[in-house]
Amino acid sequence: MSGSTLLSEVPAGDGPEVPRYDGIAPDAARRESAARFASVVDLIAAGELEFPLPGSGRTEARFAALQSVAEEDLCLARLVEGHVDALAILAELDGPAPAPGRRWGVWAAEPPGTTVEATRVGDGWVLSGLKPYCSGAHSCTDALVTARAADGRRLFSVAVDPQTCVPVEGSWQAVGMAGSDTPDVRFDEAPAVAVGDVESYVRRPGFPHGGIGVAACWYGGAVAVARTLRHAAGRRTDPHTDAHLGAVDVQLHAAGVLLQRAAAEIDDDPGDTRGEAHMRSLRVRAFVESVCGEVLTRVGRATGAGPLCRDLRHARNAADLAVYVRQHHGERDLAELGGLLARPGASQ
Repeated sequence: MSGSTLLSEVPAGDGPEVPRYDGIAPDAARRESAARFASVVDLIAAGELEFPLPGSGRTEARFAALQSVAEEDLCLARLVEGHVDALAILAELDGPAPAPGRRWGVWAAEPPGTTVEATRVGDGWVLSGLKPYCSGAHSCTDALVTARAADGRRLFSVAVDPQTCVPVEGSWQAVGMAGSDTPDVRFDEAPAVAVGDVESYVRRPGFPHGGIGVAACWYGGAVAVARTLRHAAGRRTDPHTDAHLGAVDVQLHAAGVLLQRAAAEIDDDPGDTRGEAHMRSLRVRAFVESVCGEVLTRVGRATGAGPLCRDLRHARNAADLAVYVRQHHGERDLAELGGLLARPGASQ
């Protein structure tokens, strides 16, 4: 897959220029990403940047656009991916039409020990509780949030109001992906609108399609990390560096082809009438995650500590990718895939 450079064409927000931060201070990273996120969302709303809906016949273009953002900045890619995923979810589940200029996130993490409860109040709902890993907590204007209601898990649209949706300061200490601004958020009777029915968020065909969109972001991050190795190989003749570069190229090429094939299969069966979407997503995500690990390892072995210590852009790329790819659940996801394959009559 390939995509045109995006961030070089995106200003850092209106008004005074927002400087690129030259360190890893979380607040500076957050401000930079937030400004660029706002600029990208404005361009999307104006039709100047396009992320076609998954299953629209142009899924490959969607994945390529996500890859392009990720090649430039994984933190921004995390925010943009959440925004365009939210737009796709609202379209699929007939949710409220998003207003121009609103910046959306999808806050659906549910690790043990954290719960957001949804309670009916009159004709509406309110949400209360702690939601972890809320990317764009300080910059999103709206979010799709999973919560537990009396009849089961539901998805809700919430306007991010500082009176009822409060980021828990200090809960996002990451160096990698610092700019993604992904702290816990505490909801205190936040007004909410139900989107879809009980469990429709995870049961819809678009759920596994969206998971592959995240993998396209990982892939873009791996391409960015690999640039350092390509530059190193171009500066000197060394068979070991060349061997690492060749191995990395094979892995990235295979991952790119797999993403292209997945996009074509999604467009061929957007409603998942054949029941293949979940297994496809598990396979693609697992393979792209393994490629990211291989790229990080081989680039590090080939180039040593120099780029990590002296090249801030590469150090950020490597640290961001190492954190972002952990959205894959490792052996847990592989075990789920294996369990599906072990069922009688499972497709191979």
